[in-house]
Amino acid sequence: MNAYSTRGRAPLVSIADAIAAGLAPDGGLYMPETWPSLSLAQFDGADTLADIATRFLVPFFAGGALESALPRICGDAFAIEPPLVDFGKRGDFLLELFHGPTAAFKDYGAAFLAGCLAALPRGDKPLTIVVATSGDTGAAVAAAFDGRPGFRVAILYPDGRVSPRQAHQLGCFGDNIRAFRVDGSFDDCQRLAKTLLADAAYRAEVPLGSANSISLGRLLPQAAYYAHAALQHWRSTGRTLNFVVPTGNLGNALACLLAKRMGLPIGELVLASNANTVLPDFFAGGDYAPQPSIATLANAMDVGAPSNFERLQYLYPDDAELRATLRAEAVSDAQIRAAIVRIHNERGQVICPHTACAAEVLDRLRTRGAQGDWAAVATAHPAKFPEVVEPLLGETIVPPPALAAMLQRPSHAQTLGNDVALLKQRLRNA
Repeated sequence: MNAYSTRGRAPLVSIADAIAAGLAPDGGLYMPETWPSLSLAQFDGADTLADIATRFLVPFFAGGALESALPRICGDAFAIEPPLVDFGKRGDFLLELFHGPTAAFKDYGAAFLAGCLAALPRGDKPLTIVVATSGDTGAAVAAAFDGRPGFRVAILYPDGRVSPRQAHQLGCFGDNIRAFRVDGSFDDCQRLAKTLLADAAYRAEVPLGSANSISLGRLLPQAAYYAHAALQHWRSTGRTLNFVVPTGNLGNALACLLAKRMGLPIGELVLASNANTVLPDFFAGGDYAPQPSIATLANAMDVGAPSNFERLQYLYPDDAELRATLRAEAVSDAQIRAAIVRIHNERGQVICPHTACAAEVLDRLRTRGAQGDWAAVATAHPAKFPEVVEPLLGETIVPPPALAAMLQRPSHAQTLGNDVALLKQRLRNA
């Protein structure tokens, strides 16, 4: 299968080449030229996440350079099964996507992307993976590429706008991983990464790749775990599963929508935003108007110009149709705090600030009479945010073993001005 740019000014390329490039040369985002329609019978005999992911993804890779490697890549990237746990008495569930090495959902997509890039031929120069992060992406990418020969990683994160434990993770790898504390917001980091990736002359000098959700190598595998959760729920209950997805850059939510479009038993999809209200404002009928991002307790969602909205608009050029397909609601910091306390007191479960956005929106939906089975998506382990969660609950949140081990390592990040010329120079001299 080939991929095209959302901006329509770049030639078709193979899916493998699109994954290798990250960003299209015209600055657009790659999309598969067709979306396969899958029947549930095509998953017969596939029970594990890795097996379901392989069958879900094979239409995109059939006949391409990565087809033979796909089962191995999926076996490695999807080795950890994300549990769908009870989250109340009303048919509510929590899809826990945080059991990977960095305790965040982005571990799945980052590991898949690393497996794809490692399986593709490369030149003599190392490939530098440039990743902008609002908190969790950078660590997941660092863990996926840590120690891989032929790869370097440059992590760009907004100085002072990630949690202390997130910042420690970002800088604790060393070796082929470099972390840069950027003087700016996540949107500034994302702008630096996109500008760099769109510079063909510089890429000829310093080979670059992307690991943000602008990369198809991140987007496609994230759709696979929604396919797995929905399929397993359908098999056990005969009912479709609706989702509330906390979202910032829109990659995780778009992945869920794509799994639904391909025929998996997914019902409604509602987006949960924090106080950055670009998406809720649009879905309420306003114009799409990117804004400077503001800092919130759910920092990984502090995005004022979500990149994947470009993909959404390409899929649904009619705003009315798009608004009929998705909904979005905003959650304030005060509501995040209240949800963390309420969920702990009423259900005995501890959730992170991002998951709290989804939990708050799900409770609103139930109050308004929403029926059926719903899953709030838990995107990160609460131990990554002790400065938020622990004072609210009055107890210590024990980190999972992999996170605890990372916190024992030394950590270092370089300061970086909000200047693409300076970033180019740093990467040249690495």
